Amino acid sequence: MFFYSVYGLKLHSNAPIPGLVPLQNRSESEVDVRVWLSCVPPWLADIPEGLHRVCYVSSCQDEHGQPALSVWKIDDRYFRLLYCDRTEFIIDHSVTEIWANWPDNLTLEDTATYLLGPIFGFGLRLRGVVCLHASAIAVGDKSIVILGPAGAGKSTTAAAFAKAGFPVLSDDVVPILERDNKFLVQPAYPRLRLWPTSVKALYGKADALPCLTPNWDKRYLDLTQPGYQFQDLPLPLGAIYILGDRTTSPSAPFLEAVPSHTGLITLISNTYANNWLDKKMRAEEFDLLSRVVDNVPLRRVTPHADVQLISKLCNLILEDFYKLGNW
Repeated sequence: MFFYSVYGLKLHSNAPIPGLVPLQNRSESEVDVRVWLSCVPPWLADIPEGLHRVCYVSSCQDEHGQPALSVWKIDDRYFRLLYCDRTEFIIDHSVTEIWANWPDNLTLEDTATYLLGPIFGFGLRLRGVVCLHASAIAVGDKSIVILGPAGAGKSTTAAAFAKAGFPVLSDDVVPILERDNKFLVQPAYPRLRLWPTSVKALYGKADALPCLTPNWDKRYLDLTQPGYQFQDLPLPLGAIYILGDRTTSPSAPFLEAVPSHTGLITLISNTYANNWLDKKMRAEEFDLLSRVVDNVPLRRVTPHADVQLISKLCNLILEDFYKLGNW
């Protein structure tokens, strides 16, 4: 048995999960989610096809015309998620159990990239936790969230901060909790995922970091190694920086304040599982994010196209963050 803590949840798994650090003090009575790897629930084959209802089909397709992701609701109690590479997850509606299975040509590491990213992003949302598609770092006793669409440079920026000695809370999935009129960012797990181009820009060689999986050229930065820090406790949200399109302008990087209404639209468009939310979940998400933009400073940052200038981007964000009164 393996016990972990991730996204504020205590996990029990029947096999090791790559990227997670086992808990030293563990109690099976405190488990929030049980993860069953390389298996499907035994009762799945007994549920009639008529109780399998399609609730989402991705518009993106692979080279064979298969949707990138298909989602079914089973008997109104479970979700089945099937990726185009045939990796499959079953999640109960209360997200207390997750089953994962994958074809022979894939590995546990491949499945872990789904599990620790979009699967937990979806699962947290089912639990009522709004998750931003972002990265988060710690500066003093507060957190900075770095937001933006895919390819904007969120993980690269977070890795540059990590390299400069700042602890990292999360990469890709950033859960936001509201407690005592404060917004808290929950820690994820001690890894950052980076494309080879980012690794080369930060470390001089595209292969300076190990591969995330044997079947993918994406790399990972281990935050448990000497010289790096992982922030394993939640921190209040101090500010959100939204990465915009890169530019070759000599004045870049630069930033500007974001109006509340514009910021709200941006946050909503960068949440997890926003294609599958029902009306109640959408209303809850809208209410929470409305309070976030009313109480947390938002900035739009325009990075320079030359990723070698990433340190200037980090310094600009830090300078602004300190001006906001975050010491």
